[in-house]
Amino acid sequence: MYLTTEKKQEIFEKFGGNAANTGSTEGQIALFSFRITNLTEHLKQHRKDEFTHRALLQLIGKRRRLLDYLKKKDIVKYRELIKELGIRK
Repeated sequence: MYLTTEKKQEIFEKFGGNAANTGSTEGQIALFSFRITNLTEHLKQHRKDEFTHRALLQLIGKRRRLLDYLKKKDIVKYRELIKELGIRK
């Protein structure tokens, strides 16, 4: 499995403040970004995998909605997160 418990804890410690803060917007966006990069790599090898393609599009939509929410709530955190994760906007 590409996403282990340790990897999730590491992501939430880095972006969410601590490992127990799994509901933070920044942590969720970082987790979605990690999953999106892995699904993108999978689709480069398996181009006809339509189910994974649909899951990827759903994750991108969820991340986009969370980014819009963060942008409305705190523009400074939004800009820092975009820069740190390397998301184009």
